[in-house]
Amino acid sequence: MATDPLVLDGLDAFYGDSHVLHDLSLRVRAGGVLGLLGRNGAGKSTCIGSIVGLVRAKAREMTLYGEPIQGLSPERISQKGVGVVPQGRRIFPSLTVHENLTVAARTPSREGWRGWSLEDAFSAFPRLEERRRQFAGSLSGGEQQMLAIGRALMTGPRLLLLDEPSEGLAPQIVAEVARVLKELSRTGLSIVLVEQNVKLAMEVADDVVILNNGRVAHAGPVESIQTDGELVEQLLGVY
Repeated sequence: MATDPLVLDGLDAFYGDSHVLHDLSLRVRAGGVLGLLGRNGAGKSTCIGSIVGLVRAKAREMTLYGEPIQGLSPERISQKGVGVVPQGRRIFPSLTVHENLTVAARTPSREGWRGWSLEDAFSAFPRLEERRRQFAGSLSGGEQQMLAIGRALMTGPRLLLLDEPSEGLAPQIVAEVARVLKELSRTGLSIVLVEQNVKLAMEVADDVVILNNGRVAHAGPVESIQTDGELVEQLLGVY
């Protein structure tokens, strides 16, 4: 029986004494894209931080391919196959494109991992190959986002988490990000996409979870919001 790449059941997360996420539950299907949506402050990034061990959290269940990850260090969770594209990109500006990618490279160590090479990264983002010797800090915002995604893929993840990858990008770059995410999903990579860009989420996601004030306000297949503009407007303020 297949095991879901990520299962969160009854997740509560905290910043100091502040209770930010309340009884949050979600699951990511194998090879699926889960769109995690919500207004600013809804708890989306806190959810990502909880998964990777950067935010204090507790849950009835928190598993990666059936293995408990609750309480593990961020390093250990990464080693188990979780790749992260953080909000704000956080590339290494004083390193070249080539160095940013190779510093993250990891040899697959267990069955089911996919190894990524420089050729794979350059195939996904040809523009990076053109700039492989350029310092990352001199790239455009869109190119830096491509680099951040490529760097995460060089870790050979089984689960990829992206936090607001379209933030501040021109529409043509957002379209390129969407293309890459759809291609990655077709290869079997499971993805959690945190977004405020509802159109992007509708284009690439299979399932969606909408957060409101740290709680799940809606969960279902992406079609459930594609056909219900009133729901999207009510929960996200856009349509």
